[in-house]
Amino acid sequence: MGTIALEGLEFFAYHGFYEEEQKIGNKYQVDIQITTDFTQAAEQNLLDATVNYEDLYRITATVMQQKIKLLEHIAQQIIQQIRVQYPQVHSVEVAVSKLNPPIGGLCSRAKVTLKG
Repeated sequence: MGTIALEGLEFFAYHGFYEEEQKIGNKYQVDIQITTDFTQAAEQNLLDATVNYEDLYRITATVMQQKIKLLEHIAQQIIQQIRVQYPQVHSVEVAVSKLNPPIGGLCSRAKVTLKG
């Protein structure tokens, strides 16, 4: 068992609870960590025996293109899509950050982490 992580994936997207957020857009950052058995990939140098980073990015980018109200829902959608593509993974953890969220004060990021 081991972990695969993609950290600091950046997107400009139109998420948010308020209609204005969905019109103006904002910068987001996504981190993904997967726990899985990639012994065969490590021993035999086989991409088919592990989780492909490009697939993880594509799944995340597709979810980030949708207009979603909550960071929690973004994380859940990414987890669900990863599990559809890679049902063999043991666990998936996704952190979604909204940079400079509109909360009425200074805040560098609002972050939600979900494990599934």
